[in-house]
Amino acid sequence: MRPSDEPAAALRPAREFSYASGADCAPQPRWVAVETPIAFEFGGQPHAVMMASPIDLIDFAYGFALTEGIVDSVDDIRGVESEASAAGRTLKIALSGPGLSSHMARRRALVGRTSCGLCGVEDFAAMPKPARVKAAAAIAPSAIKAALIAFEAEQRLNALTRSVHGAAWCGRDGRVGAVREDVGRHNALDKVIGAMARARVDSADGFLLISSRCSLEMVAKAARFGAATLVSVSAPTALALDEAARLGITIVAVARADHGLVFDAPKSQDEAAA
Repeated sequence: MRPSDEPAAALRPAREFSYASGADCAPQPRWVAVETPIAFEFGGQPHAVMMASPIDLIDFAYGFALTEGIVDSVDDIRGVESEASAAGRTLKIALSGPGLSSHMARRRALVGRTSCGLCGVEDFAAMPKPARVKAAAAIAPSAIKAALIAFEAEQRLNALTRSVHGAAWCGRDGRVGAVREDVGRHNALDKVIGAMARARVDSADGFLLISSRCSLEMVAKAARFGAATLVSVSAPTALALDEAARLGITIVAVARADHGLVFDAPKSQDEAAA
């Protein structure tokens, strides 16, 4: 675990259940995922409470701030403190002067859930509207295959609990640069984006890979980071594909080591003319 992290899995007794004989065997310890309330404070002001796995929280703070549009870059964040209490953990994010002013002008109240990406948005105007990403060369199928194989082996928390999501940043050669896991699929993506942003990784140098379905919010978060390709082990929604087309993001969905579905992003007028 990284500094300030807490255990992300805990042992609980469970009895094997059979439809023929019921649960008449002795209890055995079973690993289950830990879910913790994580409160976000920006400039000393409460902003959101998200249910999350209590690991990689500094990455979570950076990634959440970026993908929610609270800051435009990691340079707008002066520092992050993680504070534990009986209720959960609080991430205290200090913003630079311009970042704080921008945030205070668009504050919103939000109570997060592990499965929710638009909780707390008050009206349609407040829905995420990231800018179109910069065009990048297509990712080779061989790189996606290599990343998928490595990704499965790197999801150690899910191998233990079978109940968490994973997200990864992969290089153009398919090498997995970082993997983050969480009970919330949005949280896992925020964490890996935060890790890559802190490392100053160029978003044109690879692609994002997620274990969950590809929804509108996941596409919006990928766009905030600037990733031109998002690979999903599960299926996309129609709205996610529409948004990906608008943002210039290629979606590779239902991705397996031997096949997948590619939803190519249409070129912009400037790209088509080049």
